Amino acid sequence: MADIAAQMKSEAMEMSAHSPGAVLRSLIIGLTAFLTVVDLFATQAILPSLTRHYDVTPAAMGIAVNACTIGMAVASLVVGFLSPRIDRRLGILVSLVVLAVPTASLAIAPDLTTFTLLRIAQGLCMASAFALTLAHLGEQCSGADAGGAFAAYITGNVASNLIGRLVSAAMADTFGLASNFYFFALLNLAGAVLVYFTIARVKPMQAIAAMQSPFAATLAHWRNPALRSAFAIGFCILFAFIGTFTFVNFVLVRPPLSLGRMDLGFVYLVFAPSVVTTLFAGKAVQRVGLRPAIWSALALAALGLPLMLSSHLVEVLAGMVLVGVGTFFAQACATGFVGLAISDNRGIASGTYLACYFLGGLAGSAVLGQLFDRFGWAACIAGVGAALFAAALLTARLKLDPRSAASPA
Repeated sequence: MADIAAQMKSEAMEMSAHSPGAVLRSLIIGLTAFLTVVDLFATQAILPSLTRHYDVTPAAMGIAVNACTIGMAVASLVVGFLSPRIDRRLGILVSLVVLAVPTASLAIAPDLTTFTLLRIAQGLCMASAFALTLAHLGEQCSGADAGGAFAAYITGNVASNLIGRLVSAAMADTFGLASNFYFFALLNLAGAVLVYFTIARVKPMQAIAAMQSPFAATLAHWRNPALRSAFAIGFCILFAFIGTFTFVNFVLVRPPLSLGRMDLGFVYLVFAPSVVTTLFAGKAVQRVGLRPAIWSALALAALGLPLMLSSHLVEVLAGMVLVGVGTFFAQACATGFVGLAISDNRGIASGTYLACYFLGGLAGSAVLGQLFDRFGWAACIAGVGAALFAAALLTARLKLDPRSAASPA
């Protein structure tokens, strides 16, 4: 753990020397992340409305909305395998332009099956752009700039959870459900324009020497106990996050809370603290170590669970803040560990981690949706707590191999 802290500390010291251009670069990187994944969770803010529109159960609608995680898991693996041969700039551009097609088509989806398939298509495009951008940042940023670049990208991702939900609720409440999807399609195209003007055309560095086949590299990563644990932690984190923030929507609109559609959008200001706290994940690892940082984040999330069973809105919102801060913080720490734990084939390792992470989201919507429909909100919260506990147990196995600690993150 000292190796991780020392490396993050040295990167933080080096980054301080890059202030003027670094600010603009961070804004561009964060905005790119925002426009790439803004569609991912925005639809959760209008889940009750979609449930009424398609006349289905909360569990069925939850699976349909979160079906994009299937596409994201598949695309993460495929992009990881093919990463050495993909032109980063072209790949990101194509992904964002194509993403606008299923996004706009959601406005006219005639049934739940079509809606689900379009969400899967969205996930394929989002994850492709997401993974290729991370690969581009890892290859083109110096050791001094990498920490700030990744922090900006993760922060843009977190911000999309907040702003995307607010915008989705506002658009649907003011102009109707269909307008919501057309607007987000325009945001996808805006992301493509931003990438066109800000990302230079460069060859992927990994293409120079691919020593292992993708399958051999993947097997090598799975043989690493610490990496296996990190993959499983990612699974558990999104399992808990999806379970919480998908089905709490139905609790908020039902008595005794009885929030309206626009009020439900404003509820997601609970993600505002996460935008700030996630930036300090590296510093926390530096001060207390990786495992204590993740354990603390998971404990914070767990403290929020009983609050969400309250019939008082303030307590429910406080619980949502704690779960959001804890899960995002833990995810940032786990993602950083995957980058530090290996010295080569990082694209495949990152793709595998993202695949497990997004599959956890799908499992969370399916399993916890059934608990919610059959046994109620308390059972759903218990399932979230079990996932956080499993992640805490797995964290004990996160140990850095000294042979990989010296490589750049």
